[in-house]
Amino acid sequence: MDWTSQISGARGRIAQHVVKTPTVSVQSFGLAFPVELKLEHLQHAGSFKARGAFNTLLSTPVPEAGLVAASGGNHGAAVAFAARALGHDAKIYVPEIAGQTKIDLIRSTGAELEVVPGAYANALEAAQDWELQTGAMQIHAYDAPATVAGQGTLFAEWEEQGLEADTILIAVGGGGLIGGALGWFEGRRKVVAVEPATSCALKTALMNGKPTNVDVGGIAANALGARRIGDICFDLAHNARTPSVIVPDAAIEAAQHALWRDHRLLVEPAGATALAALMCGAYLPARDEKVAVLLCGGNIDPEPLTDPATQLDVSFT
Repeated sequence: MDWTSQISGARGRIAQHVVKTPTVSVQSFGLAFPVELKLEHLQHAGSFKARGAFNTLLSTPVPEAGLVAASGGNHGAAVAFAARALGHDAKIYVPEIAGQTKIDLIRSTGAELEVVPGAYANALEAAQDWELQTGAMQIHAYDAPATVAGQGTLFAEWEEQGLEADTILIAVGGGGLIGGALGWFEGRRKVVAVEPATSCALKTALMNGKPTNVDVGGIAANALGARRIGDICFDLAHNARTPSVIVPDAAIEAAQHALWRDHRLLVEPAGATALAALMCGAYLPARDEKVAVLLCGGNIDPEPLTDPATQLDVSFT
């Protein structure tokens, strides 16, 4: 597939519907080198997922039965947001682990929401059943060309904003986001996958030579907890020999705290996962290697400003 043209087309299609999120270069977090950050957690519905959702809805006829999506939370919120903006009905299935913040966000859009016992795979099964029963259009969270092309617009936008990095670190769940990066850059920049040790579908697939089911868990599971990497991502990552590094939950939590402490950037665990690789040493840049980190999601659970008793504890002793 000609991903460059697909992503360029998606940019024009969704431009008036998404936020051009800011970038910043900082030297903090205890690191001895500067890092470029892309603040995509400031996107509509709190994550990059809005890009893929809008691209899908604007490039495909939507049936009278409306839309259906399964999600760990962020994809569902993005589909619900885009559906409301474009005047479509949507039914969203999420697993219990989505967390109250993401559940409340989806409900606030007016979409019909069903919380399913279990994990993302259980929500996907329920969404597929609804699709068969009603003829609603299924919007896959990560393994669909329109989704991947939509996510790829983020990287085209970042380059237009003056991205200088040789290497971009990206958190990976099902692979739609890093698939968009690999499709856009086509080897012009190094792309590094960062996965939690408790949810590493891409690392496992690359080791086994094919997508493989994995167990999922940990603090980022409601965003990065895909049991199986998408075929599109696997093919792109396999062909590009994409390096994948693993970070523990403790490192993700430390990065999440550091973003708040040093720059008052409030992100969910998935949004801090890529930075965790630099902070814990899972990825060590070479001398003079310029690095960038994508902050991909901001739907932290619980929301820190709704109740003083549930505020994020950022104190250090």
